[in-house]
Amino acid sequence: MFSGHLQEADALMARELDAAEPSTGMGEVYLVGGGPGDPDLLTFRALRLMQQAEVVVYDRLVAKAVLDMTRRDAQRHLRRQGARQPRDAPGGDQRAASPARDGRQARRAPQGGDPFIFGRGGEEIDTLAAQGVPFQVVPGITAASGCAAYAGIPLTHRDYAQSVTFVTGHLKDGTINLNWQQLAQPNQTVVFYMGLHGLGVICERLMAHGVPPDMPAALVQQGTTPMQRVYTGTVARCRPSSRGSSRSRRRCSSSARW
Repeated sequence: MFSGHLQEADALMARELDAAEPSTGMGEVYLVGGGPGDPDLLTFRALRLMQQAEVVVYDRLVAKAVLDMTRRDAQRHLRRQGARQPRDAPGGDQRAASPARDGRQARRAPQGGDPFIFGRGGEEIDTLAAQGVPFQVVPGITAASGCAAYAGIPLTHRDYAQSVTFVTGHLKDGTINLNWQQLAQPNQTVVFYMGLHGLGVICERLMAHGVPPDMPAALVQQGTTPMQRVYTGTVARCRPSSRGSSRSRRRCSSSARW
């Protein structure tokens, strides 16, 4: 090309492309970790693949600022409207696999954060592998590390917490079946994902298994976004009162940090 042989250069480029990756007629699915909310926390690889995807299947918890960084002409599909949808309802793995089988590049952003930490990444790759659909998994910053960093709360500390545990806080039949004895052990940080509705059960069970009532606790709302609020207090004080969980947040001191 630099010597002026443009036709020869075009022909050589075409031959190299054909030999490098023969077309299979099959697209690819990207399982991209969307991070905890702040689009600046996306990885370079996540951003690059997001801007390649022709079809974007996303969950309601994916931040709008992150979704806005996908291709403008991409087809967008909301995976589910609410938490009440049954787990066996048609999910993002099927919606992402369909366009991939048609030769298009599909991107899946599970529930923000990281696909393999309280997302459905494991279920999705099982479905994709069973259907022979190529896929890539891009890890993302999970809510625990992102929210803790933006709130100024170290998850581990040489003097106070030598380990950290991530736990689901979802209630089932009004309770949470967890290894409370292990979670009550000292010198660790325990992070409960989606634990607001089960806050009363969580605090009661922790104290029942030996956690001191004055153990420091924090609630982080809309972490890593400009709307982030951090409520700090103790395990005993952060329990919901009889008036509901909104009252419990007011009983903890509010320190909005950005």
